[in-house]
Amino acid sequence: MSMAVVGLLAGMALGFAGYFGGFGAFLLVAALGAVGFVVGRVLDGDLAPGDLLRPRDRGDRGDRGDRGDRRPR
Repeated sequence: MSMAVVGLLAGMALGFAGYFGGFGAFLLVAALGAVGFVVGRVLDGDLAPGDLLRPRDRGDRGDRGDRGDRRPR
């Protein structure tokens, strides 16, 4: 199934939830869809469970290992 079809189905589900159930149902369907997306990515092997909990590297932010200590010596 292509990503366009998946997006179409997700949009239709959110549209029906918003129309028939109101804004609260829309948010519930969107949140459960996001959880299902993450679980599907983990089961496919595209995402490791630790990737969501592990902090990112700080190497791209110019961190030189001094932890922000800028006092003159």
